[in-house]
Amino acid sequence: MCGITGFIQYRGGAQEDIARRCQAMADTIIHRGPDAGGVWVDPSFPLALGHRRLSIIDLSEAGAQPMVSASGRYVLSFNGEVYNFPRLRQEHGVSTYPYRGHSDTEVILAAVQHLGVEKAVSKFEGMFALALWDRKERCLWLARDRVGKKPLYYGWCGNSFLFGSELKALRQHPDFENELDRNALGQYLQYGWVSQPSSIYRQVRKLPPGSLLKIPQDCKPWDAHPTQFWSAKNIAEHGERNRFTGSYDGAIDKLDEVLQEAVGDRMVADVELGALLSGGIDSSMIVALMQKVSDRPVKTFSIGFWEEKYNEAEYASAVAKHLKTDHYEMYVTPDQALDVVEQLPHMYDEPFADSSQIPTYLVCKLAREQLKVVLTGDGGDEQMAGYRRYRNCLNHWRDVQRMPASARSIARPVTGALGTGSWRYAKSYASKGVNVPRWTRKLAKISQRSCNWTANSPQEILANKFNKCLSVDQFVSGAVTPATPLSDPAYWADVEDPLLAMLHYDYTGYLPDDILVKVDRASMAVGLEARAPLLDHRVLELAWSLPSAYLFDGNTGKRVLRDLLGRYVPPALIDRPKRGFSVPIKEWLVGPLRDWAEDLISEKTLTEQGIFDVKSIRDAWHQHLYGWANHSELIWSVLMFQAWWRAQASDT
Repeated sequence: MCGITGFIQYRGGAQEDIARRCQAMADTIIHRGPDAGGVWVDPSFPLALGHRRLSIIDLSEAGAQPMVSASGRYVLSFNGEVYNFPRLRQEHGVSTYPYRGHSDTEVILAAVQHLGVEKAVSKFEGMFALALWDRKERCLWLARDRVGKKPLYYGWCGNSFLFGSELKALRQHPDFENELDRNALGQYLQYGWVSQPSSIYRQVRKLPPGSLLKIPQDCKPWDAHPTQFWSAKNIAEHGERNRFTGSYDGAIDKLDEVLQEAVGDRMVADVELGALLSGGIDSSMIVALMQKVSDRPVKTFSIGFWEEKYNEAEYASAVAKHLKTDHYEMYVTPDQALDVVEQLPHMYDEPFADSSQIPTYLVCKLAREQLKVVLTGDGGDEQMAGYRRYRNCLNHWRDVQRMPASARSIARPVTGALGTGSWRYAKSYASKGVNVPRWTRKLAKISQRSCNWTANSPQEILANKFNKCLSVDQFVSGAVTPATPLSDPAYWADVEDPLLAMLHYDYTGYLPDDILVKVDRASMAVGLEARAPLLDHRVLELAWSLPSAYLFDGNTGKRVLRDLLGRYVPPALIDRPKRGFSVPIKEWLVGPLRDWAEDLISEKTLTEQGIFDVKSIRDAWHQHLYGWANHSELIWSVLMFQAWWRAQASDT
């Protein structure tokens, strides 16, 4: 688990200057790899690879990076873990490589040398982002794991091609261009994150999950395009065509088998491992399987809140007691949580507005005091229908299908007009400090949900559930919604099962761009590796081949996973409504964070900045303060952008 960066500097330069520049870029991500670091510069081409190391497997110098292959042809800077490296090492051709140590990094190079880049990458199972320089062909390869667990940014700026695990590394290069992408900003306000392939900067993109990018030595800016070596869309479509034909009990047995393999692969390390335990189904399942194969009590970590509404620590403690883990918990005070807010812009490095980033960071910090590696339960909700919104969206979709197409075509412009009118009416009241009439509030809520009744697919209904504002250009003048997995049907799975359609939508949008970003930045900020067995592609392939009734009983999701967990943990310990990892943002914004928020979105600040529609932001803020509507998610998104914008200005 590490951080990578580097560049091709087409204008050339002295080797010493190139090395020094790359070292400066790598130094910005030292938190991702505090144990060691290195830089490699090609003596005959202006390319540099940088690396920061968090030593997990093969702690010796034999595992140091950037690593040159035995043949001298390939040079690798690699972030993450390839969990099937012991099996790959035994394969014909790969086994004869002259290994110096036992790291997965060497196995990657051995596989590439024997199989070629594209075939080798398709065999890697794990979480990774890598940069591989082919000295013979003079081309740079970038690759990112199947689900997008590990981040990788890249872009053409000035005379250079830049890449890195985090944006702060790219910003260190003198050719970096920091022009804001207003379309990406508009999309961010809608959902709370910047969806791949966009980034917040116009000249920088995110490499999509499961993709390869080849940059030849004479590549022109943006001529090269990512190609997929794995596709969740294909998995969903294949799963619907090739359903699991066994019994329900057989599905539980098969899931148990696959999960044990996934957990076992992720328990390979030369350092001690632990787990983050919320007491919910996913994390409890992972801890149960870890404890099953461990010869000692697994260390588990939980965060609790004194506010009963947000506290799950007592459930985690009960599960830990039953499984006999070595359990640690920390109850967070509001002051401790609020102290984290100031660190968020630097930690996330791009506007990001999932407020559960705060407790996620705190539990990672607690775990890092004891060890370097934890397993988590991330991925269960998106693969096995764990969110309540699936039930609501399925009900909406059934209602939509009962409505004639002609009625839907009429409803769309009418409800859109109602939405615009109610919003403007509410703004006029709020700007005068007057509470908005009840009927107007109801009309606004109806209009905000109206697009559910005119949706053409279950994915559209799910997208509307995420949407925090009625239109992109209402807050960011001139912005249009970019083509991303959230908005472009070309990304969506072509399946008839509406539940599977929504699971795929979340898996390729919400999961990599929100959940995994949240966990990666929070864990890496403290030098902690977070492994997620439920994100093993074998688990996904099984889950999406199961009949929908095995996942969702019409009211509750994760049915098969829930019943499997019942073999290890008494159902009474985990049978409760899902809460999520939430914090009281709504209350904080009108309480302890009010002055901080007012400073960031004051009329003077917004006017001088010239990015947002000042009146729309101020009206939404007033509506939240006066209590006519809960705009906490929208306001938090604006505030996280403002805090990020201010942090970038102070760093330049």
